[in-house]
Order: sequence, then structure tokens, then C-alpha cells
Amino acid sequence: MTALEQITASNVLNFKTVRLMALQDSPRAFGSTYTREIQFSDADWLKRAIDWSSDRSVGYLAMDAGTACGIVAAFLEERDPQKVHIISMWVAPIYRRLGIGRLLIDAINAWACTKGANSLQLMVTSINHAAIEFYKRNGFSMTGNTKPYPNDPALIEYEMSRSIAAI
Repeated sequence: MTALEQITASNVLNFKTVRLMALQDSPRAFGSTYTREIQFSDADWLKRAIDWSSDRSVGYLAMDAGTACGIVAAFLEERDPQKVHIISMWVAPIYRRLGIGRLLIDAINAWACTKGANSLQLMVTSINHAAIEFYKRNGFSMTGNTKPYPNDPALIEYEMSRSIAAI
């Protein structure tokens, strides 16, 4: 059975493992690259884990029998803390369509509720059709805002948003 763990200093090795797997599996889904992050030191990973577990941010790992199989993080927008930005959403291919993505989104939604936020936002690359459909099934819609994808300006990122569901 899959369970969620909040990313902290105590599970930094699982965090590193799943993040690098995500970057290798879906290189056009993230603002960073495997080549960049494989060079991070253990201290860099520890700092990131701590940063993703603060008053203004949270990260979760999906774990199946001790194996990290998914990840998501979110942070409160600096200028408007009623908006939560979702980043680094990924589920390992063999675990897709088993409800893990929904579990991760629900965890972010629950965290956002505790922060008094009212909307979830994210960016998704225009070629990531499966992710776009997943987000639509989970209540997200296109906002009309776009920007060039940072790793390949030939691609576009779409902004998607949804209201936070009351728990």
C-alpha cells in the first residue's frame, strides 16, 4: 500500500533518489535537469529537503514498501499567500493510474487549507498531454497564461489552476 511521507532531513536519500528518477524519466516536465541536479552535494540535497519543509512550503514522497515512487512539492506565493504553487509533481511509470497522483494532489490541497490558501496553481509543458489530462481530471483548468519552457524556449508552459477543495 502506498503511503505519503513529508520530505524532511530524515528521508533526504529517498528524496534525492526519486527526484533524480523523475528528471531522468520526464526531462521536459521540470524546470531543472538531471545533469544539473546529479551534481548536487549531499549538503545541497539536505538544504533542499529542509527548504521544502518550512512554514511556506511542503514536499511529499509517495512510498510503496520502502520504495519512493512519487513526489510533489508546493509553496505559498510570496506576494499572494492565498495561492499555492505546485512543483515537481511526478509518479513513477509503473505506479501511474493507481491513484498516487491524486493522493499527492490531495495532500497538497490539505496542506494549502491549513495555510488559508484558496487556489492551487502549476505550470505544465505543452507537450505533456498525459499530465494535462491528469490535472483536468483533478479539477484544474487552463488560465490562459503561458511562458516559454526554461530548458527549451521552443516549448511552452501552460498555467493551470483550481480552487482549493474544502476538507
